[in-house]
Amino acid sequence: MSSSRFQFLFSDSSHSSHSTPSQPARPDPSDVELLDAYSQAVVNVVETVSPAVISITGSEHTPAGAGSGFLITPDGYAITNSHVAGGRKRLRAETSEGDRVDAEVIGDDPATDIALVRLAARDLPFAEIGDSGLLRVGQLVIAMGSPLGLQSTVSTGVVSAVGRSMRGQDGRLIENIVQHAAPINPGNSGGPLVDSRGRVVGVNTAIIAFAQGLGFAVPSNTVQWVATEILAHRQVRRRQLDITAKTTHLPRLRVRELDLLSDQAVEVAGVLPGGAADRAGMLEGDLIVALSGRIVSSVDDIHRLLARLRHDASLDITVVRGDAKLDLRIAWPRTGK
Repeated sequence: MSSSRFQFLFSDSSHSSHSTPSQPARPDPSDVELLDAYSQAVVNVVETVSPAVISITGSEHTPAGAGSGFLITPDGYAITNSHVAGGRKRLRAETSEGDRVDAEVIGDDPATDIALVRLAARDLPFAEIGDSGLLRVGQLVIAMGSPLGLQSTVSTGVVSAVGRSMRGQDGRLIENIVQHAAPINPGNSGGPLVDSRGRVVGVNTAIIAFAQGLGFAVPSNTVQWVATEILAHRQVRRRQLDITAKTTHLPRLRVRELDLLSDQAVEVAGVLPGGAADRAGMLEGDLIVALSGRIVSSVDDIHRLLARLRHDASLDITVVRGDAKLDLRIAWPRTGK
């Protein structure tokens, strides 16, 4: 870095011709205690969690790609990013002790950038999953992983924001992303973001190129849900309307005539024969304006509301067809998606 990026501040007396040399100021004992408490908290977390952190690469047959991960059970289940798994079924994991272990991808969810893998080993150290819903802006967090291939790297920062959104590999929005200031780099992907008690509160997933202090993590509550779905069903079950759609603007006159709350809607461009929307009577050209009473003004709104829908729940959809508003009800079979 250029030295111009730094500023050094001096008191005016340091430039006075009458100033005399003096001994360096002795630190306030309370400041030392605070520093020691901060350092001790980080050290304790690292000692507790680092044995559960792994680095991940491709297998001998599919060597490309590298990232991080962490164990969540003693019998080898571990979390990493979907983009680290890269669609592969076999990976190679390396533990903090340097042991190289084969790993199988149990399930992969690009929509949340989370993958569940299982190492071919037992009696392994594992990390505790915390509640990301309790995170507060300004809270200390610690990122762990193998950035740029440098194993067991630790960085610290604070929670910069909660409730962010970012797009997954399939274009869906990942909700409640945690933004933090702990420095991360390529290779940190899939590694844990940990609170001061050593509980995993997120999975580091992305950085903004050329930015500093901008890291993002998938919240631990999302990770737990994804892992549970994969363990139970080998995939994450999501409700699908079985349509193709696009966002469209509505004429002001139609908005006023139909007493709509938004001048945007989702236009149905195609309906899958026999799919959920087709069974409910939805037609190509319908304009979706609400789901279960909630305003819909974009395709992202539909994804967001479907993600929150209970798996056994039906869905009321309000559409504009011609000059009228219609209410349709979609119900999925118990064995459906």
